[in-house]
Amino acid sequence: MIKFFISLFLVATLASAEEMGTKGGSCILSQDGPVSVSWKAYKTPAKLGVGGTFDSVKYTANAPKGNNFREILVGSSVVIDTASVNSKNSGRDVKLVKFFFEKMKSKNITAKIVNIKSDKRIRGKPKTGVMSVAVTMNGVTKNVPMKYVFNNGDFNAIGSIDLLDFSASKALSSINKACFDLHKGKTWSDVTIGFQTNIKFELCNTK
Repeated sequence: MIKFFISLFLVATLASAEEMGTKGGSCILSQDGPVSVSWKAYKTPAKLGVGGTFDSVKYTANAPKGNNFREILVGSSVVIDTASVNSKNSGRDVKLVKFFFEKMKSKNITAKIVNIKSDKRIRGKPKTGVMSVAVTMNGVTKNVPMKYVFNNGDFNAIGSIDLLDFSASKALSSINKACFDLHKGKTWSDVTIGFQTNIKFELCNTK
């Protein structure tokens, strides 16, 4: 009977740790592996999506380990080399660099996580919430809300930006002109952005 109750206790503790409801240092979180940044832009009047990533993303973590998402994520930043854009179509990538990103004031896009807020926890469900990210592009900085989902170690966040908010109308017009026929005369200003990483946890206190 004692072993039975001990087993129940350990299962409950592990479940609590996995959901990251860390109070009193019940677990230690750390980012494990690379960070990737994804995007999806839209073209044609039907708003067809075209997605991709960046091959060169320099990530600086706020802390290597912590007791919760706030401790390891808030203050972390990325520097994205836009010349490394990868849509799995080399011809498209050349156009994106030449007719879009090179029309910007800087070849880099930077982003910094400035806040994170978790939703109410539902036991047995993925952990969700919203993080606020300060994105700097074309010399303009805007705070962008990104909804996140944490499940089985995978942390995924998604948000949306409007290129016009970053004074990028010149770059938008340039890529629309360069791809006028392919885009059927329409390149949308809204872009979906994503942030992906892996977060692992270690059990550190079962008392």
